[in-house]
Amino acid sequence: MFGAARTHLSGRTNCEDFAMDEELQRRVASNESMFRDVNEALRSGRWPGEDAAPVAYRCECARLGCSRLIELKARDYERVRAHPRRFLVAPGHELPDVETVVERHAGYLVVQKRDEAGRQAEATHPRP
Repeated sequence: MFGAARTHLSGRTNCEDFAMDEELQRRVASNESMFRDVNEALRSGRWPGEDAAPVAYRCECARLGCSRLIELKARDYERVRAHPRRFLVAPGHELPDVETVVERHAGYLVVQKRDEAGRQAEATHPRP
């Protein structure tokens, strides 16, 4: 399922033996950072005391056309966002070439960027 997106991103068809170069890692991180910014805007629109209520966040994967919503509590999103290299993605939307799954939950994964993608994620992190 994700192979088509990888092919689109890379122009290659063999996903299993594919190692992303640094430029592609920067593009992937840039796409994911854009979705992270959307989720940051959602978070800032919450009223104080609403941390226990579920919120629908956008999947922060590298797929340009992804509009998948992931529901979780604001405090759980805050826990993910506390790490600049971590992103919230739907199961099956992870990219093993540039990120490691660090948490698995019902309905979503938390991934951590490595190498150039990790450096890019840190450089574009919206929080101090």
